[in-house]
Amino acid sequence: MDLAQPTQENAGQMVKDELAEKCQKLFQAFLEEYQTSDGEVKYVHDAEELIRPERNTLLVSFTDLEGFNQELATTIQEEFYRVYPFLCRAVRNFARDHGNVPVNKEFYLAIQDLPTRHKIRELSSLRIGSLVRISAQVVRTHPVHPELVSGTFLCLDCQGVCPDVPQQFKYAPPTVCRNPVCSNRARFHLDTHRSKFIDFQKVRIQETQAELPRGSIPRSLEVILRAEAVETAQAGDRCDITGSLIVVPDVSQLSTAGVRAETSSRVGGRQGYENEGLRGLKALGVRELSYRLAFLACHVAPTNPRFGGKELRDEDQTAESIKSQMSVQEWEKVFEMSQDKNLYHNLGTSLFPTIHGNDEVKRGILLMLFGGVPKTTMEGTSLRGDVNVCIVGDPSTAKSQFLKHVEEFSPRAVYTSGKASSAAGLTAAVVRDEESHEFVIEAGALMLADNGVCCIDEFDKMETRDQVAIHEAMEQQTISITKAGVKATLNARTSILAAANPVGGRYDRSKSLKQNVNLSAPIMSRFDLFFILVDDCNEVTDYAIARRIVDLHSRIENSVNRLYSLDEIRRYLLFARQFKPKISGESEEFIVEQYKRLRQRDGSGGVAKSAWRITVRQLESMIRLSEGMARMHCCDEVQPKHVKEAFRLLNKSIIRVETPDINLEQDQEMEEEEGENGHDVPDGVNGVNGQVNGHVDGMNSHSNGTNSHTNVVNAHSDSSSKPSLRLTFPEYRRISNLLVLHLRRAEEAEEEEELKKTAVINWYLKEMESEIDSEEELINKKSLIEKVLHRLVHYDHILIELSQGGLKGSETEAQEEVLVVNPNYTLED
Repeated sequence: MDLAQPTQENAGQMVKDELAEKCQKLFQAFLEEYQTSDGEVKYVHDAEELIRPERNTLLVSFTDLEGFNQELATTIQEEFYRVYPFLCRAVRNFARDHGNVPVNKEFYLAIQDLPTRHKIRELSSLRIGSLVRISAQVVRTHPVHPELVSGTFLCLDCQGVCPDVPQQFKYAPPTVCRNPVCSNRARFHLDTHRSKFIDFQKVRIQETQAELPRGSIPRSLEVILRAEAVETAQAGDRCDITGSLIVVPDVSQLSTAGVRAETSSRVGGRQGYENEGLRGLKALGVRELSYRLAFLACHVAPTNPRFGGKELRDEDQTAESIKSQMSVQEWEKVFEMSQDKNLYHNLGTSLFPTIHGNDEVKRGILLMLFGGVPKTTMEGTSLRGDVNVCIVGDPSTAKSQFLKHVEEFSPRAVYTSGKASSAAGLTAAVVRDEESHEFVIEAGALMLADNGVCCIDEFDKMETRDQVAIHEAMEQQTISITKAGVKATLNARTSILAAANPVGGRYDRSKSLKQNVNLSAPIMSRFDLFFILVDDCNEVTDYAIARRIVDLHSRIENSVNRLYSLDEIRRYLLFARQFKPKISGESEEFIVEQYKRLRQRDGSGGVAKSAWRITVRQLESMIRLSEGMARMHCCDEVQPKHVKEAFRLLNKSIIRVETPDINLEQDQEMEEEEGENGHDVPDGVNGVNGQVNGHVDGMNSHSNGTNSHTNVVNAHSDSSSKPSLRLTFPEYRRISNLLVLHLRRAEEAEEEEELKKTAVINWYLKEMESEIDSEEELINKKSLIEKVLHRLVHYDHILIELSQGGLKGSETEAQEEVLVVNPNYTLED
């Protein structure tokens, strides 16, 4: 057996650990005899790999150990820390038998597939030394250092060599020189060439939010990684860590300010007593006796690598590899979902079964989960594929419910609240380590949500300086920090799902989105989709929501109808995300055409009135949403129908931004007041330039969602004593569309009589005759249509007013005006 030789100081035979030696023999037999179902010895190929200089760890499945010898597996599980060095010797012997390895090369063992998984809270002193598997999230990683495993020391007095002095977590020179005639106890020199070093890294792990009991502070634990396990976990990863719980001296307590524990090198009061050690309880102190728990890991793996965890967006995975990980029934279900004609709707209702309505928001969040395709240009510039969504709405419109559902569903989701989060808490903090006193990076919410979703509630309540911190993360998907001498660029490849309340508590339809939300323009432009949830009083909707909520409270289990379970959606999501759809030529043309239309409508709105400008970012949003649609349907190519849905969703989210009421009386009052002040009343096609700040393109502003009727309602609300003639925007749009269609039909039929203003008014009144019951209503309707025509001509420029002799205002002006549709106007829904 490979036992340590007795030293000259201890001439007696060293105590043998018979249990550990028996484990070593049985484990070596397991490595050499265990066969797979094909009849091959399973671990021979892995042992041959250990010949390579960068490899030194053999990975063994605990399930195989149990199948080979149950008693051996139980002993290893219960006495892991005690038998681990002997198991490593067995690995070394096994590797030497199957390859030519250097004599002084050390080998290590890693064990995976342990059946039970524990939480950090369940670790107590009872589990010290046994083999356990824990699941947690990595929040801090330290740099990799070389660790001295066994040192060879040179005595500076007699030049004698003290070989293979074992080191345990701290530098420990020999207590006395091995030369019997030399009494040196302090002066030793480490011979680095003959000492053995190993890679060593410390990692801080913390309980995940899902495991955390309500009202508790998350527990954290130091994990020690060695050999090939280093650099396998990054901040933000959720990992399964297999290893042993150990007790280490609390060095940070020893080095704290205050009463210092005095060491044995202290010189006593009298000469000759230097080596006497510590004297008296006062000098000893209680700090010398403080210990803490740490975790010595031998294997680190992503949590649930099949569906979720770090490999959710792993570039190395392919659709084939994911298919091979599924059972036959699971794969059939995924295939069945991909063939579902109504998949778009069914996924949304299955993902948010307790939220009534809000279908557009559900679809937007669904596309955010599928995401676009991230790309890197030839110059190395990265184009993000993640979709950012912002939900703005009145209280009690289920904003936080959306966020909570996504956090529970997505494997790498982090939920945080805006007011309770600082800039460092969202991005990353540089903190000083308690033991080594060097600066290390501690991950914030965006880093922890890398390759996932970061849900930020109360987004508008964040401090302005904290909002600025996430500018870079939202577009470039990195976090750059320069603090305390640490310069680093960290990954934050995350989608952001934000929820914000309007200013004043309720969304004011008469104001633009910019005035309703306390967000800066750079932040707003980085969101791909904005959804406005307005709490309107509607008898049908209110009844449906009330029925839904009462049903949910009375029959919680039976009221939730899911077509697909969450696990099925996760599997489908993981499979669909492997597709990298390319944009077809037809779709390219369609995207460019739609963007051009949006830009033209945006540009026609005048100066400095946009609530949400149509920029290149909205074009990229359209591309990302189109790719998300193609991924959802497992297509390799983005087709025009995908672009059409992406454009509809983008347009819908923009349109919902503003729906102001139209006050027709105020338009006239403003015009009269400007006439009194000496300004010309604008008319015809050129009128827009005179009223850039006062009035807005009603039809166009709503269709592109960029211009607002900010001042229309508020300008003279106190100057008018008579009741205002108001129209809701949808009603105004309906009337204007009706008039435009009638005039175009008359133009095509070349019926000039029908184009006259009085003829148009009469036609409209005839169309509305079923709604007119009295003479008073007829007069009101006539007044209404006259004012609508006046607005369509003078402010929205959808219609052009011509005289039969020429343009209005010319010398040959006739009495009867003719109305024609502006040739540049395109009819919108």
